[in-house]
Amino acid sequence: LGNGGSTLHALRCLEEQYGDQWTSFTVLLIHSGGCSQRLPNASALGKIFTALPLGDPLYQMLELKLAMYLDFPRHMKPGVLITCSDDIELYSTGVSDTITFDKPGFTALAHPSDLAVGTTHGVFVLDPSSFSGKGQLEYVSCYRFLHKPDVETMQQSGAVCVRRDHPQLSCPGTCGDSECVYTDSVFYVDHCTAKQLLMFYKQMGTLCCEIDAYGDFLQALGPGATPDYTKNTSNVSKEDSGLVQVRQQLYSLLQGTALNVIVLNNSQFYHIGTTQEYLVHFTAESKLRFELNLQPVAFSIFPDTAKTSDQLSIIQSILEPGCVVGPGSVIEYSRIGSEVSVGTGSIVSGSYIDFSVDIPSNCFLSSVSVKMDDRVEYVTMVFGVGDDLKKTVELLSDVHSLRFFGASFPECLDLWSMEASAQLFSSKDTRLGLWTARIFPVCSTLSESVRMSLNMLNSVQHMSAFKLSGFQLLSVEEMLTYKDVEDMLKFRKQIYDEICLRRQKEKSDF
Repeated sequence: LGNGGSTLHALRCLEEQYGDQWTSFTVLLIHSGGCSQRLPNASALGKIFTALPLGDPLYQMLELKLAMYLDFPRHMKPGVLITCSDDIELYSTGVSDTITFDKPGFTALAHPSDLAVGTTHGVFVLDPSSFSGKGQLEYVSCYRFLHKPDVETMQQSGAVCVRRDHPQLSCPGTCGDSECVYTDSVFYVDHCTAKQLLMFYKQMGTLCCEIDAYGDFLQALGPGATPDYTKNTSNVSKEDSGLVQVRQQLYSLLQGTALNVIVLNNSQFYHIGTTQEYLVHFTAESKLRFELNLQPVAFSIFPDTAKTSDQLSIIQSILEPGCVVGPGSVIEYSRIGSEVSVGTGSIVSGSYIDFSVDIPSNCFLSSVSVKMDDRVEYVTMVFGVGDDLKKTVELLSDVHSLRFFGASFPECLDLWSMEASAQLFSSKDTRLGLWTARIFPVCSTLSESVRMSLNMLNSVQHMSAFKLSGFQLLSVEEMLTYKDVEDMLKFRKQIYDEICLRRQKEKSDF
């Protein structure tokens, strides 16, 4: 569906549940996270349930979103506030300023960003007659919206602003007093426009393509919008045959609808949707870590003997004395034994490691419970933190361009006594990639599945053979099809209960 299609679907569910009553509601609609190919430890349960190294017990992204938007409803007319689950907006406004969503059409929050950030986000071309660039909060009308534009497009369309006299309002990155653009985050749709969108969805019947709520809704808005974007599919992860037609219909529907922008000059937009962003914001001396007071050890059992550095993030996990965790690594919802060492810049999620092993640096390890033939089993995916799980090729002869932990994929298959064939990939089309490669062994215990996947990785690192024949193998795509969320939550609950018990015991001993 894409986040646009899922928005439309959610509106229909609201109407089915509440009839006409839903048009008097203020609705918070959070996209929970799709496949999460760039942060796969959030794939099985959704990015909105990403744990934060904060709180006792932990907060998840959901709680943070509710806290951030706590003041919005009282200044909001009936309508829908739409947001993603992997971004955080922090801002400061004057004492008498309020963020109000009460205008017809769309109203979006805007944040000052440097031009490089603009190339990967939505960018507002603000109407210069209504925008001064002064003060912490300003209501501005938007001439047009650009979706992931290049720098030249931003400059030619008048999106670039020069910031002066605002030493206290420094933008993220290198913006400072120089050039910046205003980028998107959260947006609001009034109930009249939401109703129009719902009518469109009902007339469409079944959606034949992915719709993007940002690119496909917002690019149609404002007096400067043109239909040119409807044919530009360069930013689309999966191009479907009906996409251009659907975009053109949306453009016709929304053309002329106002796009109001609330410029938050003293604000920061943080994205934690990739493994690199996740590691930087949770473990390095990042501004976000400081602003939210993220903790190196949050709701965990972490013995002094294991402590190595403040530059790590241990989240609802139990680490036994003797284990070593390198700086810049994140451990979440895991049990780590005394003979385990984890290198630097790695992510370990949902795993149980009770054997002696050195987990290399820059390693991504995440375990998933799966239900097959009514039996709960376990599969652990392992990759390099920088591996591109979105990359696909169309021909088997091109799989050499896929890289697994720095090695060419055919080389890895050779070490595992496997070969590239149509059967190796779970995708029904010609999209062949690490995401759809059936390479991860299904095991009867969680610990064994971690061991087998680390053996695979070890064989690639040391160019030594490790036979995968004899195992049932799944791709990450299939893991998510067979995932057993209940069993994964049960494992988390066991860790939670044990942390509570051990703390009680420590108190009574003291």
